[in-house]
Amino acid sequence: MNTALIAIVGLYAGLNALILLWLAFATIGLRAKHKISIGNDGNKHLERTMRGHANAIESMGIVLTLLFIMAVLGTPALVLHGLGLAFTLARLAHAWHFIQEDAPRWQRYYGTVITLIVILLAAVGTIGHSLLIMFF
Repeated sequence: MNTALIAIVGLYAGLNALILLWLAFATIGLRAKHKISIGNDGNKHLERTMRGHANAIESMGIVLTLLFIMAVLGTPALVLHGLGLAFTLARLAHAWHFIQEDAPRWQRYYGTVITLIVILLAAVGTIGHSLLIMFF
């Protein structure tokens, strides 16, 4: 097992965990500000921030899992860095969009599109690399 490749995934896992913390603290701050302990009580800004946090959790798990498997399979470091960096920047833009009370749509759009492209590339790459190892 190549620990340098796993370390690359560790870097992006750590950076994305920081994005999750940022979203969590934004949610906590809005809950405290508006005295809402459960749900969103109809507060649109809190609802928006909670949705951004949930979306980050939904996508980070699969991407980091795929990157880890790719690292274990021996995917080149440049590929792992490319996917990890693109994903992390996409999640930053997406998170920034959702913690704002109102924000330009481009942040959400590009954050989502780049996230989906990374998921597709990582999935296809993992499948292809796995098949090559299994059959050749």
